[in-house]
Amino acid sequence: MSQPIVNDPLHGQSTDAMKGNANKQSTRSQLIVFKLGGEEYGLPIDQVKEVVLTPRLAPVPHTPEYILGAANIRGSVIAIMDLEHKFHLSDQIANVKAQEHYSLVIENEKFKVGVLVKEVPNTLSIDSEDIDDSKEVLQFSSLKEECVRGIAKVGDRMIILLDIIAMLQMDDVTLGS
Repeated sequence: MSQPIVNDPLHGQSTDAMKGNANKQSTRSQLIVFKLGGEEYGLPIDQVKEVVLTPRLAPVPHTPEYILGAANIRGSVIAIMDLEHKFHLSDQIANVKAQEHYSLVIENEKFKVGVLVKEVPNTLSIDSEDIDDSKEVLQFSSLKEECVRGIAKVGDRMIILLDIIAMLQMDDVTLGS
């Protein structure tokens, strides 16, 4: 009986394929990199459906403070969340009306949600060798271990790699249509 194939979203290949490539030194990953609180964060590119200018937001009563409201993006009404506020990187809720912001649209079979970013995100290709699991650092974080895939070292940059799908599945953010 063969084992099921499990896709690893960070590395973009199945675990079976990774086992077959055990002789290779590293694999390359594509990331969407953005800033929160002045620091860089990255998401596997396959977790981001699209990047759009954030449209007008309609506040939704009785939602957590980091949910800024609902937005109509290409006919779908989705919740827009402020990770800076959720991660306690800023005490101020983003004023989306005063500035242009972007939303990373995250979608899987259970939910669709937008993540607010203040600058145009970039893409970056990194080697798996450049990713440190950083368990010694992350033990002090209140984020669950499954939500942080490690810290990528790119020159003098450090990029915190999030698994936003795992984070949203652990959270009770099931807004969106």
